[in-house]
Amino acid sequence: RHSARAPAGGGRRRGEGAGVSRRRRAGVSSHAAERLVDVFAVLHVLGLMLAFFAITFVLPMVCSLVTGDGMLGDFAAAAGLNVLVGLALAFAFHRYRRELKARDGFLLVTLVWVMMSAAASVPLMMAIPGLSFTDAYFEAMSGLTTTGSTVLTGLDALPPSVNLWRSALHGCGGLGIIVLAVAVLPLLGVGGMQVYKAESPGPVKDEKLTPRITQTAKALWLVYTGITAAGAIALHAAGMTWLDAICHAFSAIGLGGFSTHDSGIGYYNSAAVEFVLILIMLIACMNFSRHFMAVQKLSFAPYLRDTEAKAILIVLGTSVVGITLLVWASGHYQQFATTLRHVAFSVVSVASTTGFVTQDYEKWPIFAPVWMLFLSCIVCSTGSTGGGIKMFRTLLLERHAVREMKVLLHPRALVPIRIGGHVIPERIVYAVLAFIFLYFATIAVLTFTLLLSGLDLVSSFSGVVASINNLGPGLELAGPSTQYQKFTDFQTWVFTTAMLLGRLEIFSVLVLFTPAFWRK
Repeated sequence: RHSARAPAGGGRRRGEGAGVSRRRRAGVSSHAAERLVDVFAVLHVLGLMLAFFAITFVLPMVCSLVTGDGMLGDFAAAAGLNVLVGLALAFAFHRYRRELKARDGFLLVTLVWVMMSAAASVPLMMAIPGLSFTDAYFEAMSGLTTTGSTVLTGLDALPPSVNLWRSALHGCGGLGIIVLAVAVLPLLGVGGMQVYKAESPGPVKDEKLTPRITQTAKALWLVYTGITAAGAIALHAAGMTWLDAICHAFSAIGLGGFSTHDSGIGYYNSAAVEFVLILIMLIACMNFSRHFMAVQKLSFAPYLRDTEAKAILIVLGTSVVGITLLVWASGHYQQFATTLRHVAFSVVSVASTTGFVTQDYEKWPIFAPVWMLFLSCIVCSTGSTGGGIKMFRTLLLERHAVREMKVLLHPRALVPIRIGGHVIPERIVYAVLAFIFLYFATIAVLTFTLLLSGLDLVSSFSGVVASINNLGPGLELAGPSTQYQKFTDFQTWVFTTAMLLGRLEIFSVLVLFTPAFWRK
């Protein structure tokens, strides 16, 4: 009896299994269709943002009109093309418009940086005969990611509107970074900025600037614009022309590094200019929420309570003193005051990932440039326009290491990690550890890729570190006294990729290549 029933029972189970398989396949197809609709919704928003980006072309157009440099038509054509492509994209996917989901933010910010860099490269190719798309795209990506690496020479002879456009990209990128930090990166949970998410129970939730993220972004934009304007006025008072002052204010507040002269800030040979830029760079590498709170309360108390700010100033101060003594002892400069001036500017510029240059610091004792490159990895604050690992993660790693040593001695002890008096959730600790792993893994992969292309080790490693930290100058062929135009197209695209990964905090880009992202 059992043997007779077995086939029937087995047949029913096979039929049920086939039905489950069909339902699963249908479910997979349904999920794929839903994700495709999500992509279309993102493309609709991307089109609107590209069209809106054309507004930024107004600034160089006005400059061209005032200076008569002949670039007005080129910028107008580039702006028109941008609007046309953006509106066409938005119209094509208009019927898919809806409120974006949280995961859509990762795809959107990546596409925004990729597409806007392409749009920003158009006027550069129009203005500079013979400039290839690879070099133009690299220059535009360097501007929008506030890296400051350049493939251009003869900056002094460029039309004023083109130099203003390059620096304005730092301003656009810097503003975009602030919005990215408060609206998208909190979803990753890999840094201190998740505290700005209204529904987040993060370590310092009570320090949200405003109840809604859009209001927060507007508040930070206002602070950003105010600091930029004040910086331009101060630089003009220090001896720059108005055009140079505006360009370098954009560069400094965005921690970018583009200059209007081939010799960089060394062109001015002015202690006053360097002092003003040091102040701007220090302000820009701090958390912008602290600036908003300080202005709102008319008090320095927000800075005094900021653990990151204290750590940044201690590290920078110690480094300036130590490198000054080292360089002075080497006899590179005759006077101690001159040594202090050049070291202070170079250390702050490199550590803040700005990349302004007044001296060829590669000629200093080798410890100095290598230590400065290391500082670019850790010094900038979360919520600033700088790149690198950021000070919040550095402090968290240090406290995690100390906790592990305590746990080794006292296995049953519960030792929470605290930063600024707040307990950091374990989820954030693990996320930061994962980020650090990906950070160094990315540097290793890109460095080996450049080595395969025939580039030497020092140039490969330092160039990748400088690019992923959005610093600009590295060492050797990527050093402060050279430009990036000597690299092959393949090597240029590797550096471009490093800039994008570093600016979007690696996770935001790599998460797009995970199967989980494309599932429902």
